[in-house]
Amino acid sequence: MTTESLMAKPGTKGRIAKSVLAGIGAFVVVGVYALVSSLGLGLWTSLGPGPGLFPFAMGALLVAMSVLWLLQELRRPSETLGGADLGLVIAVVVSLAVLAAVLDLIGFQLGMFLFLMFHLKVRGHRGWPSSLIIALAGSVGAFYAFNYGLNVTLPAAGIPFLNSIGL
Repeated sequence: MTTESLMAKPGTKGRIAKSVLAGIGAFVVVGVYALVSSLGLGLWTSLGPGPGLFPFAMGALLVAMSVLWLLQELRRPSETLGGADLGLVIAVVVSLAVLAAVLDLIGFQLGMFLFLMFHLKVRGHRGWPSSLIIALAGSVGAFYAFNYGLNVTLPAAGIPFLNSIGL
């Protein structure tokens, strides 16, 4: 322990960083938009849950989590490091753009596997075993959950060879 940590008062009130408030505000706006938009889709039908129920629940969850985040920041403001890591932001945005561009060509399973491997192994510096297990579980698991659990078709590979082996 350092002298500074012994002298700091726990729970010292500070100011919430503007970037944190902007982030909370952005999440609230997206959550409210999802709530309002989902109402037009219908929350319930005579057969059961309507097409707007899931977006409504996600919007409500996003707003609730944003309120909890704000309360946490009011109680004890987080220490900001002076902004976001620009390299990380660029890597995520570019990799998402590449994923979107090649999704119809190589399919969801292979595309998401490569996306996850890039972020786990290259960006996150994780070991090979954990990167492979997480990337396989994330790509194949999400594919099967959406295709067979939710009955939502995800893109299959447009390359005949990849399509023939089930990707």
